[in-house]
Amino acid sequence: MSNHENTSTSSQTQSRKPEPTVVVIFGASGDLTKRKLLPALFHLEEAGLLPEEFAVVGVARRDLSATFAPDMRKGILDGGAMEDDPKLASFVEKISYHTTNFDDSEGYAKLKAKLEGIDKEKGTKGNRLFYLAVAPEFFQEIVDKLGEQGMDKAQGDAHVRVIIEKPFGHDLESAKALNDGVAKVFKEEQIFRIDHYLGKETVQNIFVFRFGNALFEPLWNSEYIDNIQITAAESIGIEGRGPFYEKAGVSRDILQNHMMEMLAFVAMDKPKSNDAKDVIAEKVKLFKAIQPLTEENTVRGQYGKGTVDGKDAKPYREEDRVDPKSVTETFGAVKLDIDTPRWKGTPIYLRAGKRLAKRVTEVVIQFKQQANPILEGAKEGDCQGLPTNLIRLRIQPDEGIKIAFGNKRPTPDTVVCPVEASFKYVDAFGKYTANGYERLLLDAMLGDASLFTHRDAVETAWSLYTPLLEQWAKNPPADFPNYESGTWGPKASDELLAKSNHTWHAV
Repeated sequence: MSNHENTSTSSQTQSRKPEPTVVVIFGASGDLTKRKLLPALFHLEEAGLLPEEFAVVGVARRDLSATFAPDMRKGILDGGAMEDDPKLASFVEKISYHTTNFDDSEGYAKLKAKLEGIDKEKGTKGNRLFYLAVAPEFFQEIVDKLGEQGMDKAQGDAHVRVIIEKPFGHDLESAKALNDGVAKVFKEEQIFRIDHYLGKETVQNIFVFRFGNALFEPLWNSEYIDNIQITAAESIGIEGRGPFYEKAGVSRDILQNHMMEMLAFVAMDKPKSNDAKDVIAEKVKLFKAIQPLTEENTVRGQYGKGTVDGKDAKPYREEDRVDPKSVTETFGAVKLDIDTPRWKGTPIYLRAGKRLAKRVTEVVIQFKQQANPILEGAKEGDCQGLPTNLIRLRIQPDEGIKIAFGNKRPTPDTVVCPVEASFKYVDAFGKYTANGYERLLLDAMLGDASLFTHRDAVETAWSLYTPLLEQWAKNPPADFPNYESGTWGPKASDELLAKSNHTWHAV
């Protein structure tokens, strides 16, 4: 990484360096490890945030012992590292591999012995971070086998933690079953449920933008804010993930998790501190205040054929390994009413979808038009109406913040026109090379769960969405596909906002 580039961790202090640790990645033969996890760990190494006594062990069913470390080195280079980086060779030497089937008790016994050997060789002191980068059906099996070998329990002053990738169940019942099963082996303080959206600098900055600036927080309520819109749009389709998407749909894939996490940062009350328990408490309180979702305050859609980026796009039902009569939703929009003093009367709209007009994730805060006698008689001129105050928080791409406000045009008459103040991350901080996992991996090694999902938040979110998904299953749509690829979704999405005299903001 060149000197002018920044990672999400480059400004951290030495007090953020974890204790000696072995990171054990189950499912290490998968794409996530090479493209995201190892590059992120090396970014931490470059920033001086990994302990000297450190090791990575990849675990999977295929025997990749001879090729794993060189393959991870290539992934690190593809992730932005420089070939001549003096830290690269020593980091790669800390990478090893272990082959076992996930149901093989003997394989886990050998893994335990391997980790004990690494403790002696590398001085990692028995500290473990297990990362389950596997399909959900293997979560419980791996957790049970770790417990069977006693690898869930730390020795002496050491610590053992486990990271579980989403999805955390597919409905409330399965989420509770997963949480109960994992809790039979690991304590809640050992469990880190990861949502990579919370690793994004721009998502974390919502928290800082709100609570770190006296300019905004006093206005962050229903007295001043008319509505809030959160959009997570993708121009791509399902990218060959037919079997997964047929089970998940956009609601389970994005709405119930990623977008609820963003919502929490946008709408939660100020925590007593940045301690994980206080942050989680406010998040759960917010989720419990959301009024029930029904078919009347939600919209679902499925893309048909169309044009995206100048190329023809086939309909969802013609995607590989998709039911030609599928009723799976690839678009979802919901209107949330939150019964708290801060938000009562201010609707919050979420929308997410595939094959939309462009790739963008953004939060738009629309403020109310305030009655203002000072502007009585002001001319609109060619400005097309007095401007609406907006704050746009761009999560991706072109990360940044825009604030729209009214300004007098320099003429003898009072003509008010909309203008924007704009901030871009790349302009302020240089090129951004971190992939979002750096902060999450560092926090897990440090035992800081504030950017991870607690079981109470998972189950509360599922308690909101499960009744809706059950309604949808009982009443399959008759009009799918109901939006063209390359558009902004079904007409019903616009009608949902029109009921409250709102429209989606262009993003």
